[in-house]
Amino acid sequence: MKTLLRRRDFLKLGTIGVAISSVTIANRGRLFAQPAEAGSGLIVRTETPYNAEPPLERLVEKWLTPTSAFFERSHGKVPILNDNDFAVTVDGMVDRPLELKLPELTERFPVSSLTATLTCAGNRRTEFNRIKKVPGVQWESGAIGNAEWQGVRLSDVLKMAGITSGAKHIWFEGLDQITDKGETFPFGGSIPLEKAMSDTESIPGCLLAMQMNGKPLSAGHGFPLRTIVPGFIGARSVKWLSKITISDRPSANHYLAHAYKLISEDTHAAVEAADPIYEYILNSIICTKGPTPLVPGSRVTIKGVAISGGRSGERLNRVEISVDGGDTWLPTTITSPVRDFCWIHWSAEISLTAKTESILVRATGSSGESQPRETPWNVKGYQYNGWHKVDLTPA
Repeated sequence: MKTLLRRRDFLKLGTIGVAISSVTIANRGRLFAQPAEAGSGLIVRTETPYNAEPPLERLVEKWLTPTSAFFERSHGKVPILNDNDFAVTVDGMVDRPLELKLPELTERFPVSSLTATLTCAGNRRTEFNRIKKVPGVQWESGAIGNAEWQGVRLSDVLKMAGITSGAKHIWFEGLDQITDKGETFPFGGSIPLEKAMSDTESIPGCLLAMQMNGKPLSAGHGFPLRTIVPGFIGARSVKWLSKITISDRPSANHYLAHAYKLISEDTHAAVEAADPIYEYILNSIICTKGPTPLVPGSRVTIKGVAISGGRSGERLNRVEISVDGGDTWLPTTITSPVRDFCWIHWSAEISLTAKTESILVRATGSSGESQPRETPWNVKGYQYNGWHKVDLTPA
């Protein structure tokens, strides 16, 4: 698919396009009140705020994850919005502050398409609990998905606003409000200006997305506008985006300045000293459960997903599985497209023996780095990428 789409082609991607009728707005209101799609089968981790992930086998059904099978991450209540009144502002270190309504975005800027994987920094958090209990949403391994996003390039909007000398960071602020310890504040964050402007011919450095998999964003995925930052953790792809600020420093928002940092002790000094997490890391997951019970001598097909690190130029070198506790490793076959900032699907056929107790998977990146056996524990339970393991039930 071409990256740049004509506006009329963009409007055809969804059944209603960006200009949504009053009837659809009413329907959208119901979606906001009930973020999960009916019958989606997501596993709810918290009801309020709403956080849910799919069963792992759904991740390998399609390379592009259906919206109904895509994890939902919220820090507060999903805001109820009317896209006719919605506008995003651009301010800070710019020559020309902007206020843009949704139709203006597609009228003033070329529409782009981006396929990219999103994953929560807390995915696989429960595996840290084997060492020591960690707080936060108790994600297993399903807080990851791969989708096609449509919108306009952030760089085009920034160029229209005119970035002034000394600017280094782009702040994002959403319309969701979070209350914590008696304070109420919006979800937000920032990315380096260099990342925002790192477009290639086929991949925007950052996309202001209005559609997901050919349809307008659903309530739980940020309707009517969100950022998509390829290669970065999901927290940097801010939903319900209402404000973009250009600055000479990182955002002071709680979710960049304090949360989403790797720390080994929960102290003010440790938080202040730690850098924000930006790129996600090398990881792989087994998505099929294996036979139950185990039948020695049988051959089974194991499937899963893997991602390289999120830094530009990172690639997957290989994905391997082990049926003997990691003593030896067997190659897998890639069964999906291979694209920058997207997961791959992998598959392997293995023979089981009476000694097979589990299946392990590990990935190795183009830099030669492999997943560790275990991930060092951290206070907030972020970025777990130890070997993923599926235990088998003896016959």
